[in-house]
Amino acid sequence: MQFKCAFGVISLCSALFLVGCNNDDSSVSQTPTVQEQKQKLQPIIIQGALPVESERMASKLENKTVETIGGWTFWKGTYNGYPMIISKTRMGMSNSAAATALAIERYKPIAIINQGTSGGHDPDLHVYDIVLGKYATNIGAFRTPKQPVGGGSNSLTWVEAFDVLPTDESDPEPIAIRKFEGDQELLVAAHKVRYDKGEVVEGTIGSADVWNNELDRIQFFHQRYGTSVEEMEAASVAQIASQLNVPFLGIRILSNNITNNGAYDPGTGEACQEYVLNVAEEYMKSKLPK
Repeated sequence: MQFKCAFGVISLCSALFLVGCNNDDSSVSQTPTVQEQKQKLQPIIIQGALPVESERMASKLENKTVETIGGWTFWKGTYNGYPMIISKTRMGMSNSAAATALAIERYKPIAIINQGTSGGHDPDLHVYDIVLGKYATNIGAFRTPKQPVGGGSNSLTWVEAFDVLPTDESDPEPIAIRKFEGDQELLVAAHKVRYDKGEVVEGTIGSADVWNNELDRIQFFHQRYGTSVEEMEAASVAQIASQLNVPFLGIRILSNNITNNGAYDPGTGEACQEYVLNVAEEYMKSKLPK
């Protein structure tokens, strides 16, 4: 009788042990791995206008597919396990705005980074320096002063900026400098990434369908708008992202700077892409469950 009781106790203990083991296995299997957590994130979109501003990043994606919509190309894949989409927007305000609206509606991104090359407005900045867009602003929207026939034209007198996204849409002449603020979390991620080819500073990115080479005009924008660089996309992307509530940041590398004789360097496009891929990864990392 004593042996049978002992055997019964042992059997009961064994059964409880197995149940405990099974419960442990079940709880472990229900905990998602880091890779599974990465895959559950919505993709981040990184934009570049031209092949020299986008194809390097696209070549780095794994599990890649390509989708073309109209004239816009989207490479979808992963980078170190994080879902990313590289978007070639093509040049200019209209192209980049359209590509942004398409991407937001189609892919539901967690955030958008618009990046690429730019011309310097700040004499203290040099080729290969990177500007993080604390602000992006449209430097191509103005109300010009009235001039009679034969009165000529002087762009340095175009001091009234026209706000294309006014709060009061009943105002027929919304005169104001509109600045779109970069997302704070994206800025934090950008500051965490190491970059050794130049300085990384916060500044204002000026955008317009204009290539400015007049030094007086560039100085005007730098002083009145606070611009660090100019290009042709970021402000229009910021405008669309702000209306659809998608976090946005513009990042621009100086490919040239005529204010201090900084000559154009084609290697800047790839340098910016490498940096921005790391910024995107850093940002996505911050979105994983703690």
